[in-house]
Amino acid sequence: MAGGGRPWDGAGRESDAQHPGRAGQAGPLRFGVLGPVRVCRGDELLDVGSPQRRALLAALLLRRGRTVTAPELIDDLWGAQPPDAAVAALRNHASRLRKAFGPDADALASESGGYAMRIAADAVDLGQAEELRTLADRASAAGDQLGARELLQRALDLWDGETLAGVPGPYADSQRNRLEEWRVGLLESRLELDLTTGHPADCIAELTALTVAHPLRERLRELLMLALYRCGRQAEALAVYADTRRLLADELGVDPRAELSALQQRILRGDPELNPPADRQGAARREVAVRPAQLPAAVADFTGRTRLAAELVNHLAPDQGPTMAVAAVAGIGGVGKTTLAVHVAHAARHHFPDGQLYVDLQGAGPGPAEPEVVLGAFLRALGVPYEAIPPGVQERAALYRSTLAGRRVLTLLDNARDAGQVRPLLPGAEGCAALVTSRAHLALDGALVVDLDVTTPAESHTLFARIVGPERVGDDHQAASAVVAACGYLPLAIRIAASRLATRRRWSVATLATKLADERSRLDELRVGDLAVTACFEVGYAQLDAAQARAFCLLGLPHTPDISLPAAAALLDLPDQEAEGIIESLVDASLLEATTPDRYRFHDLVRLYARARAEADQPVEHREAALSRLLDFYLATARGVYARSRPGDRVVDHVAATRHEGLAFATQEAASDWLFAEAEGLLALVHQSLGGARQRQAVDLLTVSKDLVESGAVTSAFLRAALACRDAARTTGDARAEGRACLLLSLSYQLVNRLDDADEASRQALALAISANDPIPRCEAHTDRGIVAVYQHRYDDAERHFQAALAAFRADDNLPGVANSLSNMSRVYAATGRAEEALALLDESIALHERSGGVLRVANSWYAMGIALTQIGRHEEATGYLNRAMECFHSHRQRLWEGSTHARLAEVRLAQQQPAEAIHHAERALELRCIGGERRWATTLTTLGLALAELGQTDRARVCWSAALAVHERLDSPEQRDVRRLLDSLARPAAPHATPVSS
Repeated sequence: MAGGGRPWDGAGRESDAQHPGRAGQAGPLRFGVLGPVRVCRGDELLDVGSPQRRALLAALLLRRGRTVTAPELIDDLWGAQPPDAAVAALRNHASRLRKAFGPDADALASESGGYAMRIAADAVDLGQAEELRTLADRASAAGDQLGARELLQRALDLWDGETLAGVPGPYADSQRNRLEEWRVGLLESRLELDLTTGHPADCIAELTALTVAHPLRERLRELLMLALYRCGRQAEALAVYADTRRLLADELGVDPRAELSALQQRILRGDPELNPPADRQGAARREVAVRPAQLPAAVADFTGRTRLAAELVNHLAPDQGPTMAVAAVAGIGGVGKTTLAVHVAHAARHHFPDGQLYVDLQGAGPGPAEPEVVLGAFLRALGVPYEAIPPGVQERAALYRSTLAGRRVLTLLDNARDAGQVRPLLPGAEGCAALVTSRAHLALDGALVVDLDVTTPAESHTLFARIVGPERVGDDHQAASAVVAACGYLPLAIRIAASRLATRRRWSVATLATKLADERSRLDELRVGDLAVTACFEVGYAQLDAAQARAFCLLGLPHTPDISLPAAAALLDLPDQEAEGIIESLVDASLLEATTPDRYRFHDLVRLYARARAEADQPVEHREAALSRLLDFYLATARGVYARSRPGDRVVDHVAATRHEGLAFATQEAASDWLFAEAEGLLALVHQSLGGARQRQAVDLLTVSKDLVESGAVTSAFLRAALACRDAARTTGDARAEGRACLLLSLSYQLVNRLDDADEASRQALALAISANDPIPRCEAHTDRGIVAVYQHRYDDAERHFQAALAAFRADDNLPGVANSLSNMSRVYAATGRAEEALALLDESIALHERSGGVLRVANSWYAMGIALTQIGRHEEATGYLNRAMECFHSHRQRLWEGSTHARLAEVRLAQQQPAEAIHHAERALELRCIGGERRWATTLTTLGLALAELGQTDRARVCWSAALAVHERLDSPEQRDVRRLLDSLARPAAPHATPVSS
């Protein structure tokens, strides 16, 4: 162990014994637990008495001020066998500790039937060690690896032998193990820094000893391998891995963790990144006559970006390599580029003792700074006489680089226009670095490019509270969260909003949140004094050419969260390649973000600004035409996806015609990928298109996108869209759109077990289909009413509706619809004792689906076949069909159907007396959820309980059945009687065994 080897004063500092002039001075109590439990005042070591008394003191110190009750302390000191007079002994120990503390006796407080230590955190050596660890982490994050290493060593030096040495009791034992684990973790971190700072040879002996003491600790083995490799001992490094692998296999029966195996592979191939960083500590420095210090002041309330700032500092540090380091930070106006850059420059300036240069290049304004002028100013700042500065950019740039040769200077080039403005200003000299900010993405050779995003919600909340004051926010965190969300987490917007609040004492945070809630006036609210969010955006917009400005405005119109390149091209009415060029230029200007290749989004506030510019600069007919083209693109593509998954289904022939051909996909998987990727935007566009000329197309788009709701991925959002479609169609008197919307509502209600609502919606859809002569709801509404009737055990009604649906589909020449109707009818036959007829219908249904090529729809028939076979006891055959159906549902992302199939398989496995398999399928069903909402979920819980009871886990079975009963009682479903019987059976000696009632 790291023993320190110096007189101990409990404070992590040199003791008074090393400073005789301080000896004998009174001071606060200091406590030690990282070794023997000790107390000192100044240089006086106090006598705290017996091991039991030290155990009491340790238990209180390690609770960090929390009151510990007498029973807890008795358990800590004596465990399961306390003495008869344990409480009295505890009081006696506490009393004697107070006497030992002398004038500080009140540090040990009695309260609430227990005891607590009322001392500062740093009065205990463990608290000091934890603080040193925190400081080390900060230093490391800021790029000061040597400082971090020194802080960790200081923490380790606080240990003086075994933690809690000689202290008895179960609590001391557990804490001793915990703190030893933490100490070894500190050692690992310090050794890692030793390797980082270039001292591998010094680490090998220590690491070897540590791996002997902790043979199963793989991180130590990893560090030893790296140290050996960096010392040229590759074979030994590989031997360490072989020994470790054999030891883990013998002792634990496992392989080395992935990091250790990856290191072995990197050593085998001689990965150059494993080499030690260059040691530049002894690099010669030339004395300079002038040391510029031009950095602007850093803001006091800088918040967040900790990891990014550390990355930038590390990149800029001169010891990162033999070449000049360049980092370029890009982002939209107001995102905090300059604030971050100044903060990083201050954090890194100790790496650049020869000075720091700064210039605002005015790149976002109408008159960007000329490189020749900037170079002249830099040269003068570096001590070059005015008369020695030549004219011309090239000549000044050459002199600038020569002047910097041999120096370590950091240059901060803020607000650059483009790479051409920046290149002459780059130092070029080894040991120097440049940090650049720009709204544009600059192409600079070898630069670390950072695309700065907005702050996180937590960081934004912290920034807001720092500006207005935490007392102003108080407990109104919800309103504060609403404010920063309305600001789009844009630092400038948050500063403006917070500054407005700070100067209006009568406003509450909720008042500000209310003002910002209205998107129409939000940009107007985000201004204070000479600061305004719109001013940032106006600068960028003013620099766009006509084509870019048109694209910027039109792309802001859709309410979609983002947009793909093909969709944007349709919106702009441009070929993909031309649209991509314009859109990427907006990305380069930081007015638009590229979230993934070929996918783009606005920042929320930029979108509002783009929409405002569109209303001001684009005629209304152009705006409407753009949104119509976008909707047309979505409908055409979604219709193609629907047709691919349901070949032969006539729905695609009955939806509105489109001008756009839509995207074509090579595979069903690619088609499904597109639909699910576009789900949020597709539903948003449906909402946006209601109430006007695009309404019918919007309802049709939802109609051909119903795979989304059947998958369970967006059930609630789809239901809201269907409701909005119905209400808008009803308001405008469009019977066709209303009927189709009612049909979509019926489907959505079925999936969440709102069966009466589903039946009423399909009844309305059927009535509207007759008045509008619309074949889609005329066929589908009968199907939905029949399905609801099956769930409600109204089999006569179900058969009547399925027969009507069968006739309607045949009249429409819809082969998949006919096959679905036969499959649905089989459910009625199976439930009413006509098993053979049910199987015959399913054979016919499957044949029709296979003839039409409908892979997804045939899975529904396989599912129904599995149910029918289960009901007549043909379990192995049922399992085969259900497994086929499940694989198909899984590949088509039909999550709810996949869950329902797992639930059915659980019932089959239970009937086959395979409870372990039943549990597996039931758990998967509960995870995925099922068709039928809460009722089906409760039925699956019942199945799970039965399987658990079969394995003797009756307590867990009771929990499952209790939860299922609560749902069934709330829904007033008939299954509640069966579940009550199961719960009652637990009181009897015989194990329960039943088959759950399935719907």
